Amino acid sequence: MASIVQRTLKTCIPYVGTGLHSGCRVGMLVRPGEMNTGVRFVRNDVPMGRGVIPGLWHHVVDTRLGTIIGNEFGISVSTVEHLMAALHGCGIDNAVVELDGPEVPILDGSAEPFIAMIERAGVVDQNAKRWAMLVQETIEVRDDDRFVRLEPCPITRITAEIDFPGTAVGSQSLSVVMTEPVFKRDLARARTFGFADQIEDLYERELALGGSPHNAILVDGDRIVNDEGLRFHDEFVRHKILDIVGDLSLAGVPVIGHFHGYKPGHSLNQALLRKFISDENAWSYVMLDEYEDVPGLRRLSDALATTADRMKKAWSRLRVVA
Repeated sequence: MASIVQRTLKTCIPYVGTGLHSGCRVGMLVRPGEMNTGVRFVRNDVPMGRGVIPGLWHHVVDTRLGTIIGNEFGISVSTVEHLMAALHGCGIDNAVVELDGPEVPILDGSAEPFIAMIERAGVVDQNAKRWAMLVQETIEVRDDDRFVRLEPCPITRITAEIDFPGTAVGSQSLSVVMTEPVFKRDLARARTFGFADQIEDLYERELALGGSPHNAILVDGDRIVNDEGLRFHDEFVRHKILDIVGDLSLAGVPVIGHFHGYKPGHSLNQALLRKFISDENAWSYVMLDEYEDVPGLRRLSDALATTADRMKKAWSRLRVVA
């Protein structure tokens, strides 16, 4: 289902780009990390020793239109979710992200460029076992009609439903079983999006200063402003799931269970993660090399294998008939 050992990059990834909200040009270097250290962000533009921020849930300090992490010195890094999703989606457990500015570059508004960089750099196994958090009890957070929940499930599944009536987004829903191929094929290319009638307010709040049709989908009523249109017919809900992957990765290890969100967002995602981790009865640690011994998983694996075998046989018969 996933790598049973920790992984990191083979070589460094350099990049210079623009921050979505700050509008600043930011230099970034993602380099290999030591085993058992997780993902750490380092601001090189602040005094030495003050710029280290672990990419973990309890370092989240704000969730305005993105996930912002910070440390005890008041130093922060904004818009970490797309890079975190890409690292998690590629099975990278340990990495150091060096920045000379306050925000991770937005690139094209998706995780695909990060994926391409990771694949060029290469991935290497490390001599340390990989842990995961297994959901054991249902945890839910609600805000009016919106909700997010984590439910016990022997695999990692994410289901999201969104509803923006009177716009080109409309109502969309999608449920995916999270694997590396699924993330790369079905989620990584989905871009962030915003609405034309909110731009002036965002500018007044000094947000989205680096936004453009090159790094976000702009929705104006029932119209998509971007000349190239959409990459998927349901690109909006796919990006919501991409954001969920990035936010859940702040647990520090993979979370095995079913995330279901109706109108999810960074604030709700973070509130759920805090409530989940704070409840010691809601989860347990498992080592992935021993995970097949978890009740129910072997039955699921056998069922998947049987289904795959039936599909192969059916395909073989179709080819013979053809």
